[in-house]
Amino acid sequence: MPKIPRWPDTASVVVVGAGQGGYQTAASLREQGFPGRITLIGAEDALPYERPPLSQAYLKGEADDSQLWLRPVTYYGQRSIDLVTGTVTDIDRAARTVRLADGTVYDYDHLVLATGARPRTLEVPGAGLRGVHTLRTARDAAALRDAFTAARRVVVIGAGLLGLECAAAARGAGREVTVVEAQDRPLTRVASAPTAGHVTRLHRREGTRLLFGRGVAALRGTYRWGRVAEVELTDGSSLPADLVLVAVGVSPRTDLAAAAGLPVSDGIAVDSRLLTADPHISAIGDCAAFPHPRSGSPLRLESVQNAVAHARLVAARLTGAPAVHGEPPWLRSDQFSTTLQIAGLGDGHDGEVVVGDDPGAFSVLLFQGQELRAVESVNRSDDHVAARRLLRRAAPVTVDDVAAAGFTLPPSFS
Repeated sequence: MPKIPRWPDTASVVVVGAGQGGYQTAASLREQGFPGRITLIGAEDALPYERPPLSQAYLKGEADDSQLWLRPVTYYGQRSIDLVTGTVTDIDRAARTVRLADGTVYDYDHLVLATGARPRTLEVPGAGLRGVHTLRTARDAAALRDAFTAARRVVVIGAGLLGLECAAAARGAGREVTVVEAQDRPLTRVASAPTAGHVTRLHRREGTRLLFGRGVAALRGTYRWGRVAEVELTDGSSLPADLVLVAVGVSPRTDLAAAAGLPVSDGIAVDSRLLTADPHISAIGDCAAFPHPRSGSPLRLESVQNAVAHARLVAARLTGAPAVHGEPPWLRSDQFSTTLQIAGLGDGHDGEVVVGDDPGAFSVLLFQGQELRAVESVNRSDDHVAARRLLRRAAPVTVDDVAAAGFTLPPSFS
């Protein structure tokens, strides 16, 4: 039997980062009976909140700040979770303390790094002009939402999920929108070619201009006001722009861990238990590079589900609670009237099978050999639910099964 940790009432867990993963770590520790101090430190002067609505409902004005909160302020007081606003500048691993920018020091028996990621920026002339935005925080989203009201021509750099969700919101608000993507299609990191093709047609049908295979050479502004006015592309063409959103991915926040001497690369290196090289420090969520479930090579996932799963796993390990069952990664994106849901990891797949006769509602099953790796569902939520069950149980669905007449995800294999 594994040894169950027995923490004294004086034990202390410090969580650095008050996003979804940090919040869930604190909440799960209390749910699992951790008796000591829990300190949740966030750099933003705000209650922990959801990020997905920032590029969807919040950006469209359909949600306010309070609707983003994961819990009201009373929740934290009732559970003796200390919310602290501040920036952690130093980890002293020998003393087991963290220091904030204002000099405050907190001691820990275990430290959880949930530091998240920061948006990548463009390294081109004019990147610092007014009217050029990134989106990661609620403050970013509020600034972008306000800018939408005055903008007429919006250029989005990057056709990943974030860029496309913001493009959809801008088109819904009646703006002229152009999306510029260096690759030859959208969603190259997260979706298959059939799904990407559907998303391309969807946006073009809604009036979004999509330009693929082109990069940004420079951003040009008005001399007098220093505001962006034009996006110069690598093919020599230019796009007029009142507002530019840079959505070219994120970089994990590893500075704090690196300064403390912990191994980092594209993320803070952790093992399958989410422990760093220091047994008193864990890392979770967007900032953590954990072993790929198939290859064992480092993998970093940027999703709410991954952050929550990591948080629950760490809380279970620290409290000796029953092991958390591995949930396959999944994500959701709403664009116009279309909902895209993806379950599993489709990297390295070598086969694609489309299920469904409706061009606006279908699923793409991704295989490696005969093994199902991931399912992408467009406007078929039942397929998504069934896919998550299949992948969780590693049910033996093969390419031959899918090719058989009458195959459906639910209920045949659910």
